[in-house]
Amino acid sequence: MTRILADLPDEEIKRLDRIAHEQGKSRAAVLRDAVAAYQAQPVSNDGDWIERGFGLWSRNGISVDPHDYDRKRRAEWTRPWDDDYEEVRAESPDMFDAEDDRQRQIYLDMIAGKYPEPKSPHPK
Repeated sequence: MTRILADLPDEEIKRLDRIAHEQGKSRAAVLRDAVAAYQAQPVSNDGDWIERGFGLWSRNGISVDPHDYDRKRRAEWTRPWDDDYEEVRAESPDMFDAEDDRQRQIYLDMIAGKYPEPKSPHPK
């Protein structure tokens, strides 16, 4: 068996000592068990992480309708001056309030020319 020298923070040494005491083992035995457990975990770089991640929410009891999620994110980022404001507001009325509509009307009035051009403080 080969010996190694490893530097660990004081907090980790205390944690290691606590685990060793709880299990009735030496520090070295706890470290050997940790290394063996680490080796038992398969390490893969072939892309199977995609398979492990696909559907992760549903496997853990989180059910979100992807269309509803997309709809809410789209509404969340829509501003009163966006060209698709009315369309997004119709799809997600719960995501908009009276202030959003007031800001939209101000924008529409502004582009319709209902507000006079601001006068320049510097004459030409």
